[in-house]
Amino acid sequence: MNVSKSDKEVVSALRAALAESIGKERFELWFGNGTQLEFRDQTCLVLARDQFLMDRLRCMFRQDLEDLSTAIRGKTVTVTFQLMEPTSAAAAKKETTVAAVRTSAGPAVQHGKGNRASAAVGRRLFTLEDYVVGQTNQMGFAAAQQVVQQPGRITPVFLYGPPGIGKTHLLEGMSSDIRRHRRLRRVVMLSSEQFTSSFLEALRGSGLPSFRRKYRDVELLLIDDLQFFKGKAATIVELLHTVDSLLRQGRQVVLSADRSPAELDALGGELIGRISSGLVCNIDPADETTRLGIARRMAAQHDRPIPDSVLKLIAAQVSGDARLIAGALNRLVATSEALGQKIDLRLAETALGDFFCMTRRVVQLQDIQSAVCDVFGIDVKSLQSGRKSRGLSQPRMLAMWLARKYTRAAFVEIGEYFGRRSHSTVISAQKQVDTWVADGRKIQLGYGDCDVRDAIRRVESRLGAG
Repeated sequence: MNVSKSDKEVVSALRAALAESIGKERFELWFGNGTQLEFRDQTCLVLARDQFLMDRLRCMFRQDLEDLSTAIRGKTVTVTFQLMEPTSAAAAKKETTVAAVRTSAGPAVQHGKGNRASAAVGRRLFTLEDYVVGQTNQMGFAAAQQVVQQPGRITPVFLYGPPGIGKTHLLEGMSSDIRRHRRLRRVVMLSSEQFTSSFLEALRGSGLPSFRRKYRDVELLLIDDLQFFKGKAATIVELLHTVDSLLRQGRQVVLSADRSPAELDALGGELIGRISSGLVCNIDPADETTRLGIARRMAAQHDRPIPDSVLKLIAAQVSGDARLIAGALNRLVATSEALGQKIDLRLAETALGDFFCMTRRVVQLQDIQSAVCDVFGIDVKSLQSGRKSRGLSQPRMLAMWLARKYTRAAFVEIGEYFGRRSHSTVISAQKQVDTWVADGRKIQLGYGDCDVRDAIRRVESRLGAG
């Protein structure tokens, strides 16, 4: 679009004022080559090279742009954000490069007839060799190795834990490794959504016999995200019969979900019974050491050198979700390319500062209350009641202990929130839970007794903390 001289002057003045307002480095980072400013009547048009950049500009700078544009124009200006269309081969090439970087470490996508694999250019399937092992995922990794080495010896295997801790990586690793090393060919990996879609398609016309041959005549069946079967009664029955058929034949079944079998009661007692009869492995969010290993492994996939000091910064600031670590690296590399700067601590702190803020979970007292009540299966307001039964006193003390660990609330504030109790009650609760943890005490959950450390991990998983 050709703009008048006055509009060009307004754009120039706006860019200068914006650089002065937000600082030169931030201006170059966010309004450099990937962003264009134009004026159309009383509208300031912000053109961004991709969706991610556009969303961040809208979130971070809308008010600055409106205020400065209005001051320069002398009348109210509306700010609108749009994706730019590449206008030259160079622009198109840059957009393609950035997009390729952002998808290089992304999660696997669906491919073929039901098997989860990677359709991304240049990305190979996950293998167990790629998996970074730490204290929080050792048992899950050992179970995956057992499946590859001796399929059918322990079946079913069930992996559970919050999103982003590597469950899909382990399933895909088992699928690819068992094909290569054990030379099994009848291997099917799919999500619960794919299983459901395939079942419904069979009911509509392709036929149940064909569906059942496809999933019951296999040597290894892997199904991801079991929690999404909730509410699908007919599909759950079909899955139960499929699992039973494979177990009778001594075939290997591997399942995963974002919660424990006890928390999947909506899937029915029979299916949960089959799952619990095998090997159940909990995978917790990665600790900082494991996150650093993940960051190093992902950094090796990029064609720009990333100093270890930068990887340590990312591991320290980003939670245990591997997808967030990948996102931080992708943004850093894309920023380095856009600005033509080498990656160092200074660039990382500038480029990722707001990313760290966005991904850092701020825990509040009501978050702790909701998470504890969810894990213990009690009413969300019960922790604030005056009742003192064991079924409430234990989760209430645990909630107070977590409040001291994850919030800045004072003893008095915590006591007031959890049923108008005194600060000495909160101090006593903190000491009591410390003793439970040290002794490996079991506490009562809705479905039975549970190790207190496991209960804490479950609550922390829901909080996105720990």
